[in-house]
Amino acid sequence: MMIPWGGVGCCLSAAALYLLGRSSGRDAEVLRSVARAGSMKDLAAILDTASKVLPLVVAVSGRVGSDTPLICQQSGMRGVIVEETAEQHFLKHNDAGSWIQDSAVMLSVSKEVPWYLDDGTGRVYVVGARAAAGLILTIASEVFEESGRTLVRGTLDYLQGLKMLGVKRTERVLPTGTSLTVVGEAIKDDVGTIRIQRPHKGPFYVSPKSIDQLILNLGKWAKLYRLASMGFATFGVFLLAKRAIQHFLERKRRHELQKRVLNAAAQRQAREAEGGNGTSDTEPNSKKDQLVLDICVICLEQEYNAVFVPLPNLTIT
Repeated sequence: MMIPWGGVGCCLSAAALYLLGRSSGRDAEVLRSVARAGSMKDLAAILDTASKVLPLVVAVSGRVGSDTPLICQQSGMRGVIVEETAEQHFLKHNDAGSWIQDSAVMLSVSKEVPWYLDDGTGRVYVVGARAAAGLILTIASEVFEESGRTLVRGTLDYLQGLKMLGVKRTERVLPTGTSLTVVGEAIKDDVGTIRIQRPHKGPFYVSPKSIDQLILNLGKWAKLYRLASMGFATFGVFLLAKRAIQHFLERKRRHELQKRVLNAAAQRQAREAEGGNGTSDTEPNSKKDQLVLDICVICLEQEYNAVFVPLPNLTIT
């Protein structure tokens, strides 16, 4: 029996979506249990009374600030995280001989300065935000610089099978003054500076959404993953069951065909033996037996009305 890869693929997809749904639901439950600091001042008081053994995972909100902000070269925007990329866009020949558009990254630079969240009552520094979930950088500027078209450059590009279009330069930034919610492990050093960082085990989010919105969003995704998993599982089981039923019917049909062929051969041998003994077929069931012999052993349903006879090689002149 051929393996129904479509059904197997649907079942595997259902399992993957189920695991994603469980992971999203688990993250939502973890966020519900996170301690919420009403203000930076309250967070400092919580850290003073918290246990020094277990990590304290909290959620805080405030506006992004820095003592040494970065200034974007193209847009002039101030930020604490800046990413600059440059992509070379060009046309190239494909296997069919036509021109297709493609691009390649020429430059990718990321800069970050120490920054904090400020809600008016205090500051909390955020460490390692680039590795957090939910971080969104704003596109500060996008500039496309066309390539210079000279005869020598055009000839070289054509010989290489390329047509240079230009360079696209993009700046992405986390601007100062942006309202953010950070979920992570809160620690306090010897000089009283509070930092939030990725915990060894637990959630780490840097998002413009509130913690309630994060929980709601994760719950929606968990529900969608579960529904999609049920759909893929149902369709996969249907394909597997359909293939199994077809395989069973094919085996049954082959068995009936083999049985009919053997019975037909045995009855023919018996008729030939009776003819050799000089007996005539005058029983009432002779017509029925003849019909059985005339039934096609291939389709098992219709009487045969043709036969293929091998002929010797003929020479046409």
